[in-house]
Amino acid sequence: MRRHVPKHRLEDLDSEAVVSLAQRAVLARAFELAQAAGWSSRSLDGVVAGLRAVLGDQPDGRPIRPIRLSQIRAATGMSRGPRIARIGQILDEFGLLVDDTVPTIRAWIDHTCEQLPVGFRDEVRAWLLVLLDGDARSRPRSQSTLHAYLGRVRPPVLAWSATRSQLREVTEDDVRAVLDELSGHLRAGTFVALRSLFRFAKRRRLVFADPTRRLHVGRTAPVRTLAPMTDAQIAAVGRVAVTPAQRLIVALAAVHAARAKTIRELTLDDIDLPGRRIRLGGHPQQLSAFVHDVLAAWLRHRHHHWPHTPNRHMLISTVTASGTEPITDYYLTWHLLLHGVQLEHIRGDRVLQEALAVGADPLHLAVVFHLSFSTAIAYADIARSLLERPSRTPPRCSTTSDTQRIRPGDTRATSSTTRPGVASPFSTRPQRRTRDSTDTGSHPRPSRPLLLGFAGTARQLESEVANCGGFRCENVQ
Repeated sequence: MRRHVPKHRLEDLDSEAVVSLAQRAVLARAFELAQAAGWSSRSLDGVVAGLRAVLGDQPDGRPIRPIRLSQIRAATGMSRGPRIARIGQILDEFGLLVDDTVPTIRAWIDHTCEQLPVGFRDEVRAWLLVLLDGDARSRPRSQSTLHAYLGRVRPPVLAWSATRSQLREVTEDDVRAVLDELSGHLRAGTFVALRSLFRFAKRRRLVFADPTRRLHVGRTAPVRTLAPMTDAQIAAVGRVAVTPAQRLIVALAAVHAARAKTIRELTLDDIDLPGRRIRLGGHPQQLSAFVHDVLAAWLRHRHHHWPHTPNRHMLISTVTASGTEPITDYYLTWHLLLHGVQLEHIRGDRVLQEALAVGADPLHLAVVFHLSFSTAIAYADIARSLLERPSRTPPRCSTTSDTQRIRPGDTRATSSTTRPGVASPFSTRPQRRTRDSTDTGSHPRPSRPLLLGFAGTARQLESEVANCGGFRCENVQ
């Protein structure tokens, strides 16, 4: 296969009289970003061609006029993609980009509301826009919240339109009739969305009264439960997480119970490899040998592919290497979720195993994982229900060696039941860890079965537990 040879070189621009000094500065920036981010020759040619297309009609000898994003799309024949993003980034650095396009979420709101009945569409559209932008009394909501709320509100609105011509005609009995036909989380979610809609309409005086004001659904929705990960799920994670980026993401979730947002926003300044420290969400923690090795492998990969990147975030991609923004949620979705790996499930399993190991202590979970009290109590309740099961159905965490629940230096670790690579007998209630005078804090221990399948053999995990120094998190100033 012939290797693609770039058509454009920075040295060739000097010999072209059609390129002004201002235009050359813009094109030179493209070459700098290409070198820093490791663009392919085809990507560089596409960006340079797009820049020259939008800069070609600029008068020579005069300052470059601002360029609209719609002009870039028309010149390149594309509506989205890395090329559009890179051209826009370069022009934005010079203050030349004007975004005259309608955001996708606003176009979605307009399109969806047009399909609603006439007497309801204006109120629903105004409500969605306030959810999106926020106002003096409410904060902006995420796009996923808008999709969820409208998905719950749309069926009742269509049903009411058969007998009601406007939103203000909906009564409390109409709302109650809708809720009576639902159950569980669907009923609770629909009530929350309808209550938000009618509260907004009442504040804006779009309705005479709020029909949801005296309604309550109570705790009718079943409590969501979390089951420990099975051997098949753990093995699937091990098969999927093969690239340095995938292994780092899974390791942070499996050992430190890091959220996806925390992983995306992790920067190089949060890492101290010589001191074996990491700061996740503003909380300093101790790096285990396993996470340290995975992190070092990713840093070598990162430096090899993007040696001159200005991006200080730990995880970068070909798109973000030339800028300073973190990777998007779609990056995690593309590399893990579409392959069947759910980070929240891994994170929840990590917290659950810690709860099982310490006897379902919510205070311990809140301190170790920086959880809210309500979340810590919910995990503790789940762990307590698993610990109270009959001995013939032991919890998942008891299938690995007891050394994972014993601090290094404990004489129990030398017993015959905890030899490296030998699983301990099933135990329905793990021994509660005691704190001595040498403890300076708490920190998650390694995630037992997940790292067992993810990192390798049981002997490797036993060595990890013995060498990690107890995984105690000391207060770092």
